Amino acid sequence: MASDPVWEPEETPAELAIRLSLPFDDLRLLTRALTHRSYVNEHEESLSDNERLEFLGDAVLDFVVGAWLFNHYPEKAEGELTRMRSALVRTEQLAAFGRVLQLNRAMRLGRGEVQAGGQQRDILLCATFEALIGAMYLQTDIHQAQKFIHSLLDNTKEDFLIQQDNQDPKSSLQEWSQSRQLGIPRYETILTSGPDHDRIFTVQVMIDGKTVGSGTGHSKQIASRAAALNALETIKYQ
Repeated sequence: MASDPVWEPEETPAELAIRLSLPFDDLRLLTRALTHRSYVNEHEESLSDNERLEFLGDAVLDFVVGAWLFNHYPEKAEGELTRMRSALVRTEQLAAFGRVLQLNRAMRLGRGEVQAGGQQRDILLCATFEALIGAMYLQTDIHQAQKFIHSLLDNTKEDFLIQQDNQDPKSSLQEWSQSRQLGIPRYETILTSGPDHDRIFTVQVMIDGKTVGSGTGHSKQIASRAAALNALETIKYQ
């Protein structure tokens, strides 16, 4: 009885490099960055997984993100900058960067990982993104890696600030609404735009049947937070 065919990713390393304009002359290094140990176990020709590159990329990200925060937020104290850096390099955020880049299309995983939904797991997307940064640093230099990371940070800055400066505007809005016996705010996504890898959601929030705020973001959660913040600002000036 023939064995099941070995799964292969949708996109080759060369195709990924072209799509994202990645500066890789040595595709072996990029291939290694995309290779999970489960893939190595099923492919004798694969010499190494991405775990060492993940370690290096983690260190590069800590430095680059810290420097970016230092330069962008001169008014912030050390403790606040540390908290912001932790938020930007946490697993969920780095996985979000991986989704923006659609790294899942090129991740080299074992068949079991694929069947378990590994292409969408935060921990694997995060690890692949970190390994990509490590490989980019080795292929070029810190300046090229910095430029690449900065482009992602600049694009997410607005959503990030909403999360950091207003930890839970939805709870605050609900407390205000219920204290006035107006019920629980209701959130509704009214528009989705942009390409699949860079969706923009528009959400409106209603209280007692009336629209009191709206917001946009790269996820429904971020857009809902922005809508709640907009509502709180509107209420403040009424």
